[in-house]
Amino acid sequence: MTTQEDTDLTEDQRDALQEIANIGMGQAGSSIAKIWGEFVSLSVPRIAHVERCAIPAMLTRLVGDGTVNAVRQAFHGQLRGEVVVAFSGGRGDQLAELMGYDDADSVEEQELLLDVANILVGACLGSVAETLTVDIGFSAPSVMGLDIAPSKLIRPDELMTGRALFLEVRFALEKKSFTSHLIILMPCDEVFVLGSALDKFLTSL
Repeated sequence: MTTQEDTDLTEDQRDALQEIANIGMGQAGSSIAKIWGEFVSLSVPRIAHVERCAIPAMLTRLVGDGTVNAVRQAFHGQLRGEVVVAFSGGRGDQLAELMGYDDADSVEEQELLLDVANILVGACLGSVAETLTVDIGFSAPSVMGLDIAPSKLIRPDELMTGRALFLEVRFALEKKSFTSHLIILMPCDEVFVLGSALDKFLTSL
């Protein structure tokens, strides 16, 4: 029987995933900087194996005590999981300006959140999938909530038992008080598949 420990990534696999994710996030940051004309700073990806019931508390520690606007997007194929993008420090007018809309009042804030999250998720996970030569697809993003506490991003009925892989990176804009956290969540069985893909990548070097 496969145990939870068996599905955790090894140190070599974690190092490889962190480096691949770092490259992918850098490419995403470069793309966003060109679109928005703003310098984007990125944190080093954080990777942890966590109990699913501990995820709300971890989100609060990462994002802070304030409220956030959040979007979720599932990915599927050879790797499956979910991405949560939590936005803080900026309202719809800043998003509208960044996305090149002249009249912020004419643009629905939720549509802007979905557009921005789609750019972030596609650029980041697309790069990871390309590096590991795995095929993934994306569901349509959906708004989880506006002005909600980070601890409420994951509903109690979604906190199944067991562990999950938690990968987080923070995007921040140099000249605006706008930040976003991109958080990738994968269940244990998918982490095992990811580990195999990472092993294949490492042996090809």
